[in-house]
Amino acid sequence: MKKFISLHLACCAISAAPVLAQEPWTLERCIDYAVEHNITVKQYEQQVEQRAIQFSNARNQRLPDLSASAGQNLSFGRGLTAQNTYANTNTSSTSFSVGTSVPLFTGFQIPNQIKLSQLNLEAATQDLEKARNDIRTQVAQAYVQVLYDMEILDVARRQISIDSAQTTRLQALLDLGRTSQAELSQQQATLAQSRLTATQAQNNLQLALLSLTQLLELDSPEGFSVDRSLERLKQLEMPETLESPDAIFASALGQRPEIRAEQLRLKGTENNLAIARAGYYPTLSFSAGLGTNYYTTSGFKSDAFGTQLKNNFSQYLGLNLSIPIFNRFQTRNSIRSAKLERVSQQLTLDNTKKALYKEIQTAYYNTIAAKEKLTSSSEARHASQEAFRLMQAKYEQGKATSTEFNEARANMLKAESDLTQARYEYLYQRALIQFYQGKPLKF
Repeated sequence: MKKFISLHLACCAISAAPVLAQEPWTLERCIDYAVEHNITVKQYEQQVEQRAIQFSNARNQRLPDLSASAGQNLSFGRGLTAQNTYANTNTSSTSFSVGTSVPLFTGFQIPNQIKLSQLNLEAATQDLEKARNDIRTQVAQAYVQVLYDMEILDVARRQISIDSAQTTRLQALLDLGRTSQAELSQQQATLAQSRLTATQAQNNLQLALLSLTQLLELDSPEGFSVDRSLERLKQLEMPETLESPDAIFASALGQRPEIRAEQLRLKGTENNLAIARAGYYPTLSFSAGLGTNYYTTSGFKSDAFGTQLKNNFSQYLGLNLSIPIFNRFQTRNSIRSAKLERVSQQLTLDNTKKALYKEIQTAYYNTIAAKEKLTSSSEARHASQEAFRLMQAKYEQGKATSTEFNEARANMLKAESDLTQARYEYLYQRALIQFYQGKPLKF
């Protein structure tokens, strides 16, 4: 019975797998999946882990070290004996020692190195978030392209339906002798062109799906589909009010990870300069250790191994002060290099801010253009639909030629395509503006 139940559950799981695989992907699901599986993002995650290890190493520099050693030496020929005379003898010695040292003062190098490593870790974390933001925008753009191509394919299929109906109608009129073969052939050619347009639209959709699935690191676009239930598209004919580029930029400055990363690196240059200046300071360290040894000389009697280890046991404590006097101007040049690095990082930060402002400006004016295009395209679509409806009625009554009918149909097709393009352009650009303001990237 248990085997039967297990087999039944397995069959249910197998039968349910295709249904789950074909479930439409929302934009949020695509973004989350891409962020989790994208190779570039994973590479940045590795960099964060590496910076975390470096931060741990910097903090551990404050700890004392501990080492143990053991040595065995053999000597042959003339040498010094235990009686402080020289003779041709063979000697051997065994030694053991344990020692530790602690840095007491390093010219503030260790605390500044710890702070620098911490800032580098925080900057690497911001770089990771920047990589995630990049993949989010790429996925959103690819997702919108898929939706756009799906709409264009729907428009092309509607045109096929219209042209098919007209071809059937002309065929019936030709059978009744009320039209010519030339007009029917022209309409059949128009139908063939509409089918070619639909084929091209289908190919464009497949390529868009391929691009999106590649961003998601999926093996194949087979069985992949996107969620088309975007209610917000119904309100896009009423453009929203946009803030100025300066206001958007001011909001983005405190939130964008690329800005935060460069600010952290600029702050780190101050610690790097302090590390270089530490070369002018003396260093002080404390050391302590334990040791013992065993010594034998051929031809002479020696105490037992354990006895010598006990009798030769010794301890030591020490302080070591090192005062820099002249190191071939290495410290001076290190300080000069650190100052140049600070200036260079400030320029990098300024350049990153300018690049962000240009991106925001571009997105802003693209959104404005998309808003205007959306309004005009909506009006043009309405007018072309009305014109086509009237032309279709005249054509069916024999008061218009097929050329006039096809021209009206082409104008309506173009108007619908322009409206679809404007709608999705505005959808993406408006979401991008909100993303710069720190809001989630969604439609």
